[in-house]
Amino acid sequence: MTLTEALSIRVNELLKEREITQYKLYTLSGVSQSTISDIRHQNNKKVTLNIIYEIAQGFNMDLPTFFDCPLFKNWNITD
Repeated sequence: MTLTEALSIRVNELLKEREITQYKLYTLSGVSQSTISDIRHQNNKKVTLNIIYEIAQGFNMDLPTFFDCPLFKNWNITD
């Protein structure tokens, strides 16, 4: 799995878990809806750590919590 795929899956998981929409995440994080959409649909191959930080903040998480899932384990990421 690529890092782009893992990031997409994680954002989609959190949206579903917390029952919030992409628009609500935009209002909570300040990250544009188009950027969130690009991440969710794997259209953005280079996402900065700052954007991920802002998205994590929108989910009311810090970065370690955001990345603390099996998707981001070394053996899962191929790029």
